[in-house]
Amino acid sequence: MKRYTPVLVPWLFLLSTFFLAVPAPIPIQAQDTDPRLENPPDPWRSLGSVERTIPLPLPDHPGNIFLEDEPVTVRIPRDLPATTVRWRVLDDAQKVIARKVWSPQDKDSPLPLGQPGIGWYRIEFLDAENQTTAWTTAAVLARLQEPTPQDSPVCVDSATAWFARDNPDKQLCLARLGALAGVNWVRDRMHWGGIQPQTDTFVERTTYDLAATIQHQNGLKVLQVFHDTPSWAADKTLDPEKPTGRFPRDLRDVYRFAEAMGRRFPGRVLAWEPWNEANIQMFGGHTINEMCSFQKAAYLGFKAGDPELIVGWNAYTGVPTQRHTEGLLANEAWPYYDTYNIHSYDWPDSYDALWEPARRAACGRPIWITEADRGMPFQSPAPWCDLTQKGEHQKAQLLAQEYVYSLFAGAQRHFHFILGHYFENFNGVQFGLLRLDHTPRPAYVALAAVGRLLAGARPLGRWSIPDQPDAHVYALGARPDGRPSDILVAWAEKRGDWPQRGQVSVAWSLPPDIEIRNVYDYLGRSRGRQPPDRLTSSVVFILLPPGQAQKLALEPPPAVSPYRTGAPSPVVLQVQLPGASRVRFEEKQWSEGYVYGLKPDEPTELTFYAYNFGPSPVKGTVAVESIPDGWQMTPRLWPIAVESMQRQKFSGRFLLSSAAAEADAGNWIRLRGDFDQGGRPVLAFYLKTGKPQDQKGP
Repeated sequence: MKRYTPVLVPWLFLLSTFFLAVPAPIPIQAQDTDPRLENPPDPWRSLGSVERTIPLPLPDHPGNIFLEDEPVTVRIPRDLPATTVRWRVLDDAQKVIARKVWSPQDKDSPLPLGQPGIGWYRIEFLDAENQTTAWTTAAVLARLQEPTPQDSPVCVDSATAWFARDNPDKQLCLARLGALAGVNWVRDRMHWGGIQPQTDTFVERTTYDLAATIQHQNGLKVLQVFHDTPSWAADKTLDPEKPTGRFPRDLRDVYRFAEAMGRRFPGRVLAWEPWNEANIQMFGGHTINEMCSFQKAAYLGFKAGDPELIVGWNAYTGVPTQRHTEGLLANEAWPYYDTYNIHSYDWPDSYDALWEPARRAACGRPIWITEADRGMPFQSPAPWCDLTQKGEHQKAQLLAQEYVYSLFAGAQRHFHFILGHYFENFNGVQFGLLRLDHTPRPAYVALAAVGRLLAGARPLGRWSIPDQPDAHVYALGARPDGRPSDILVAWAEKRGDWPQRGQVSVAWSLPPDIEIRNVYDYLGRSRGRQPPDRLTSSVVFILLPPGQAQKLALEPPPAVSPYRTGAPSPVVLQVQLPGASRVRFEEKQWSEGYVYGLKPDEPTELTFYAYNFGPSPVKGTVAVESIPDGWQMTPRLWPIAVESMQRQKFSGRFLLSSAAAEADAGNWIRLRGDFDQGGRPVLAFYLKTGKPQDQKGP
């Protein structure tokens, strides 16, 4: 789950960070790099499909969510004070649109609001002094005109199996509210130990099975993630205090688990992320080579269980770095992921510049942003932890910007974090689109506007207005209300944190030859066919006939990274060093990673393993392919023979002299295997001279 919000809350655990310069990339053999295919796979293609219909609210309308042609009735809050004498309804602009005297006889009947139209509403209960005694919220959404397209980029993190553990009613509520908002994919959570408590034992029925079935039945595609190791598979010598928070040392454990999950959830879970945010301390503080070896084993296991599964990269978080990309390429990991997954909690207007390393690391695969938000401090006490009314609307106004910036910066699927009520006490931040009782925050209605109006969206470019640097206009091709259209998403904003947001108003106009079908506001309400004269932080969606956006001088989105070919090898190489050897570093602000830190002039024994995940024995060699000048590794070649589903241990002695350490001429060591039918697997790991961070582990 979430644990930090850059800028809002400093990362205290980065204070002891090592700041390391980025070395020159190690050479990669020409035949392994970049042969472009004549027709490389379209990264926007639909990955996986499910049967879908147009969703309808559940009969009892949980969360007070209605469609615009339905009469709206709102549940009375529990324990309404006896001092209540009246109630009123306010819209998102805090304008009173209805009021009525309250009678105690009405306590068992829902409040009739009529048909107030698409939008978000706050229902307040007042005493004789006109003070609020209680309040709740409701939303009215547009009815979708067609099922959500299978290739729509609008997705959401739901964590349904955790938020509604073993509760089918709540799981159904979350699934239906996601479907009503027009999302394509949802991201769920799994506890590995909760489904495989012993080496040879799998629990037959779990909350994960229940949630997967319910979400699938509601037309949602499920991306599942896990980020723990069961105690039986954890290496307690590596991190005695939290052994289950790191990868298992024996990669056969994750292979077998992944294979079992692939066989268990066909059609219900279409995509997997093996681990979550492995590069940061909270989720293990793994080095890039550890992430690559783990990814390879998990990928092979998932594909053995279900060849049709989509296997994403074990999602990287924080600011993407050149070192992470360099390590991924050096380990030739790109054949082992179908999507390249990252998380971002930066301001969306920085996505384009910050994600350049991620676009390279994707190697032509689709980029999935499987967590994204900009957290905001909550004001009311637990368990509700609501934002201020101003804050609620700022979050809602930012939501469309987040999706649009993400698509322009290179993402093919974007998962906002998070659908359900979720806050963090340690930093005082609220993330949820829904409140504790599933009633909506304004941002949920904004999500529904994005899901409907940017259904199937792809970026076309951005349009710059001369002398108006605070105006932002992006063009996309989409299927709003089931009709192919160009769509402009426009707003005005200066860069800054929440207190600086919403201070700008910019005059603008479109060229007179642009044909406009309709204009919608940030909650999806129709505003006629005339765009506003001024742009503010409140997004407007301007629908155009297909091709109209090309009349504008559009700056194209950043180029997609070249598609790298390659086939996965059944042989996976791994290096194991003590946890105390790992050094934390920060390449740029809000990034975090780990490398191995060793002292010069002290020989170090390196332990390696070669795993064979193929069906037949393999025989061959592993050799040191590249090592910096002046660095010593003995031996330089190892004969290897491994039976199916076994591993062979081999060792090497590494020595770095002080003189070579001072030269610091590139710190990557790369091994390559040669196994005929087993392929030519690679292992690359980075060594840094310096003080180990902690003799107790990460």
